[in-house]
Amino acid sequence: MSYCRQEGKDRIIFATKEDHETPSSAELVADDPDDPYEEQGLILPNGDINWNCPCLGGMASGPCGEQFKSAFSCFHNSTEEIKGSDCVDQFRAMQECMQKYPDLYPQEDENDEKSSKDLEAASMEASAAKEEEGSS
Repeated sequence: MSYCRQEGKDRIIFATKEDHETPSSAELVADDPDDPYEEQGLILPNGDINWNCPCLGGMASGPCGEQFKSAFSCFHNSTEEIKGSDCVDQFRAMQECMQKYPDLYPQEDENDEKSSKDLEAASMEASAAKEEEGSS
């Protein structure tokens, strides 16, 4: 015979072998894709960005959250051949904001700094190439 008893803050449940032989009658509820509290990942089913995704590490809600959202949205929606090459201004604004908060957004070390400068140079080259195409 199964039973339950309380000992202080603990609840002790005893189940018999017979209790475990009976199949569960619990029914699983299908996930609601429109549930705003359900973790959906970075991109919601409707294609919007999920700013509450833990994968963003709180970037969307920090002191530079608006700049981050602007840059990330631009990149996500970019249709340029070099994705995001039309977002240089937004990323620059985000970077300038982050430099105002070095405790929250630590600066890169020397090894990362070189790759960051390479990335920025590539982005500038893409912008220059785009301008040249437009003037031809």
